[in-house]
Amino acid sequence: MSDSLHVVCPHCDTVNRIPKARLGDQPTCGKCGKDMFLGQPLELSGKNFPQHISRNDIPVLVDFWAPWCGPCLSMAPAYAQAAQQLEPNLRVAKLNTEEAQELAAGYAIRSIPTLALFKGGREVARQAGAMSAAGILAWVQGHAGA
Repeated sequence: MSDSLHVVCPHCDTVNRIPKARLGDQPTCGKCGKDMFLGQPLELSGKNFPQHISRNDIPVLVDFWAPWCGPCLSMAPAYAQAAQQLEPNLRVAKLNTEEAQELAAGYAIRSIPTLALFKGGREVARQAGAMSAAGILAWVQGHAGA
C-alpha cells in the first residue's frame, strides 16, 4: 500500500498526491496553491462530480439536495458542522439535484436530502432523510470508519 493518497483539489479539480502522514497538515494544491480542505461542504456540479468521486483516494460523502427542499435547508448547518469534523479523512460535498438532474437520476435519487458515501469511485452506503450533525457522524463512522 502506498504512503500517499490522491486527493482532488476543491478549487481547480486537479488530482494531488499527498503523503498520508501529512493529510492533517493543511496541505495545499500543487497547481493552484489553495487549501485542499475547506472545513465546509464542497459544492459539486455535474461537470466535476465524476472527477471527485473517481479520483479521490479518501472517501467522499455527498449530500444530494435541492434549494426548494425544506429538510435539505434545515440539515445544511448540521452537514457543515459534520464537515469540520470529518475532513481531512473524508471529502464532504453537496450536489444540487436541480442543477444536475441527469446525474441525480443516474444515481436513482428518489428523495432528498440523500447522503451517499463513495469509496474508490463506488457508492458503498446511502441514507435518505435529514439528520443531525451527530447522526451524520455516527452514520459515516459506521460505514467508512472515518
